[in-house]
Amino acid sequence: MFEKQQLIDIAQTPMPFGKYAGRVLIDLPEEYLLWFAKEGFPTGKLGQLMALTLEIKIEGLEGLIAPLK
Repeated sequence: MFEKQQLIDIAQTPMPFGKYAGRVLIDLPEEYLLWFAKEGFPTGKLGQLMALTLEIKIEGLEGLIAPLK
């Protein structure tokens, strides 16, 4: 379902811009990710990781990421 490297990236990649710049992806508020889902995620790897982060949050699977931080 999830690739190990993607989970590591979600735990360690900081948001590069916006209101939550510098905060790692898994720590972004769900509402912020939902806004991007509605308006469009950024292109490329960042957008893919953000979309996956949202799925993890919706499914309540943040516990998968905690050990990787």
